[in-house]
Amino acid sequence: MASSSSQTQPFEIFSSVRFDTDLPDVACRFAQCYPTPHHSPYYLLAYHLDRLIAAARHFQMKKALDWLQQDLESFEQFLDASIPNRSKPWRLRIVVDNNGDCTVEVNPTAAIDPMGLLIPTLHTDPTVPVWKVYVDTKFTTPSGFTTHKTTARDDYTAARLRAGIKSPAETSEVLVVNPKNEVMEGSITTPYFQREHMWITPPLSSGGNAGTTRRYALSRGFCVEQVIRRDELVDGELCWLSNGVRGFMQGQVVLT
Repeated sequence: MASSSSQTQPFEIFSSVRFDTDLPDVACRFAQCYPTPHHSPYYLLAYHLDRLIAAARHFQMKKALDWLQQDLESFEQFLDASIPNRSKPWRLRIVVDNNGDCTVEVNPTAAIDPMGLLIPTLHTDPTVPVWKVYVDTKFTTPSGFTTHKTTARDDYTAARLRAGIKSPAETSEVLVVNPKNEVMEGSITTPYFQREHMWITPPLSSGGNAGTTRRYALSRGFCVEQVIRRDELVDGELCWLSNGVRGFMQGQVVLT
């Protein structure tokens, strides 16, 4: 049975970004492996602004696009006004509506080794929990709501519930699959699988999200795009997951 988010329901575009004062030190030390700006405490800041602009353009949100087309320094200063305590890490949910109004929801997030924000070839930490990675039992139909990040996330919520994931704090993920049996993405992450001694991630043609960490991993040569079919997944195989708040995490596929 296939599902898809209704394109008639009200929605906003958004991006979730990590604020972490430990990031600039690592980004500067590994400047060749991390995109600019290196001194910003906002993880992959330029990529988050780019993805919001791409979403606004796709959904023809002219007022939102006008507001988003500002320089990166001004965008960072706008976000700075929402940080309650610069000594702690935060999760920012940047939400922009059709009128070009932007709200920033700020919540505490767990402290992590900042090396975990870099592509996985630069770090391994055996003390970090390995995420359980399930596969959705139903299909999700690709659309602009799967390619771009919006508040119309019923498909992802349903997929997580079917996998028994009840809290965003759980170290569990579910892979959403399109009607062609191709893995699109994770409900809150981009997945990477090892095939023939290289890491691969689903192409956007499979219908998944154009995520910030996905762009980062591709741009630095950590992975290449390749279609991943559901029946190619192996029970117990290790993989990587990533998102704009937690960086890169190791996962293990659970099929039974």
